[in-house]
Amino acid sequence: MSGNEKSLLGRRVQAMRERAFIGREAQLSAFTEALAGTGQAASVLFAHGPGGIGKSTLLRRFGQVARSAGRTVVEIDGRITGTDPGQFANSAQVALADERAVLLVDDFDACAGLADWLREDFLTRLPIGVVTVLAGRRPPGSRWLVDPGWAGLFRPLPVRDLAPPEAATFLGDRGVPAKAIDALLSFTGGNPLALALAAALAQHESAPPADWTPGHGVLEALLPQLIGELPSALHRRALEVCAHARVTTEGLLRAVLGEAAAELFGWLRGLPFVAVTERGLYPSPVVRAALEADLRWRDPDAHQTMHGQIREHLRAAVQTATNSAAHPAARVTTHAAARAEALPLIDALLYLRRDPAVRATHTFRDAGSVRELPYTPAEHATVLALTEAAEGPDAADLARYWLARQPEAFRLYQCTRTSRVIAFAAWLRLADQEGTDTDPVVAAAWAHARATAPLREGETLAVARFAVHPESYQRPSPVLDLMRCGAIAETLRPHRIAWTYTVLRDPEFWTPHLTHWGNHPVPDRPTVGEYSYTLFARDWRSHSTPPRLTSLRGTAAQRPGPRGLIVLTRPEFDSAVRDALRCLRDAEAHTANPLTHSRLVAETRTPLNDLLLRAIQSLREDRGGEKYHRAVTATYTRGAPTQEAAASRLGLPFSTYRRHLQTGLSRLCDVLWDKEIHGEEQPVGKVS
Repeated sequence: MSGNEKSLLGRRVQAMRERAFIGREAQLSAFTEALAGTGQAASVLFAHGPGGIGKSTLLRRFGQVARSAGRTVVEIDGRITGTDPGQFANSAQVALADERAVLLVDDFDACAGLADWLREDFLTRLPIGVVTVLAGRRPPGSRWLVDPGWAGLFRPLPVRDLAPPEAATFLGDRGVPAKAIDALLSFTGGNPLALALAAALAQHESAPPADWTPGHGVLEALLPQLIGELPSALHRRALEVCAHARVTTEGLLRAVLGEAAAELFGWLRGLPFVAVTERGLYPSPVVRAALEADLRWRDPDAHQTMHGQIREHLRAAVQTATNSAAHPAARVTTHAAARAEALPLIDALLYLRRDPAVRATHTFRDAGSVRELPYTPAEHATVLALTEAAEGPDAADLARYWLARQPEAFRLYQCTRTSRVIAFAAWLRLADQEGTDTDPVVAAAWAHARATAPLREGETLAVARFAVHPESYQRPSPVLDLMRCGAIAETLRPHRIAWTYTVLRDPEFWTPHLTHWGNHPVPDRPTVGEYSYTLFARDWRSHSTPPRLTSLRGTAAQRPGPRGLIVLTRPEFDSAVRDALRCLRDAEAHTANPLTHSRLVAETRTPLNDLLLRAIQSLREDRGGEKYHRAVTATYTRGAPTQEAAASRLGLPFSTYRRHLQTGLSRLCDVLWDKEIHGEEQPVGKVS
């Protein structure tokens, strides 16, 4: 091949590279300022970002810009020079004598041991006009930033993923069909290396489907470039945990990997492709997707085991958080703190499901862009204005009505960037037909409950009455993500409820998703102002699949459970307790008892005879309860053939024995009824 042909081919390669270059305006601006020496231009730039992010491509572009400006370009590969100062100085010799030189150092991680020598010796000997660019995965050490001598002369230059429009253009320019771009972007994000591999794949295969995942060949080429060399298999597993979980904390790592968690967490937080947030650590989207796909392909059993460990850790944490507000005396402050702790945990559990029903309605994006706050009177006008903007003045009047009666039911959603309240939601807990004469939506909820399965004494009804975000009204968004987690948190509180009603304006969109979760539309559609609303109802007493927290299990771990639980009135409940006591030791006979199909048994997952024995034992905890405990025990657990025999065994007159037995049975029914209505968390034997 002639020299001329080489030149022509080289120019063609160069032209293709220039045409393929997209974005990086901020980095190019900083570099051109440095070349010109204008404004706050620095002499040393430090480009840093994870593997595959395009640092080498950016340096190549810098070289083109510098040559076009008539500058001498000196290129150094850190993998070649290593940490030998002499070899580095020899490679950069031209820059020491040419004030118009541009020194570009790629793969600086390989020669990072030279950082102190460069800062204190070599770079200080360069002529004033020389521009130096160092490029590596890890950000510059703190000494670059705190040294007053380098103030204004040194500038970090983060290199991040391409923005979504830039990434889409990147794929389009490489011939990827428009209909396939979204499928590829869901895996690649904005990582240029992953984008290039995906584009090459799309050019050789038919358009990928919407649920496309990368094949083994793509992962084999991509992963080493993204994550580099790992210290050990344990570090690899820590990275896989970080990829699988929504966010990773040291506690979560400990639940999966044991006592090495502290060291591994410190290692993870130092990786260039792992972001550090208030909630914990998470990797870049493409690293997450590649690690997930690789482990699922390489070791599906290990992947499933890890999934179960993470899920159970989060479920236990949610249970602890939601139960911490069980004491009425601390209800206001404790519930607010417990809710704040529970919301990100619930979000993390939903993230683990990975099923279409969750992905279609939960965005899992922009974490931290919005925060939930308790309502304060200072935001009264804001709540009304938001309501009127989204639902009209009549709805604003109803918001005013409920603010006056249940201000604690309202939650505000604040944009963290502007500190402006942009949305609110309200979760009303109601009893005794409250609100029926004022609010048509609440009246419809009460009417449905009365006609379908009325509330029993001590039960309450809850209405997710408002979900107002005018900018994205009742459509998937980070705000709605938080609202949804808040609604789930409310259903997990210790004082459980009988009915919940979710109020939404667009049944066509929401019905498929809410029915998946056991919520069904109410036929009556109340109207407020110019809008009609659909109520999605759920009777928590008659459905145990998925029962509250169990509903957040991952799809792979779900097990079918009983449906159609029996909702008993108090007289029916007491009669069933007495019937069950008569055959206390006969588990087979209990299968016909309606209590076996009650909420009490289904949610505690405890055999009926065990519940009865525990309740009998709890009678001793009440003041004066010992005599009632003895009467019930002698009659039902000691096997006395007759009540007269039981009285004789206790050494009591028959009339006294009968009085003790009836009082004991009454208290026993109270204990069990309280668990049926309020849940297992209520203190046994402390019924008023």
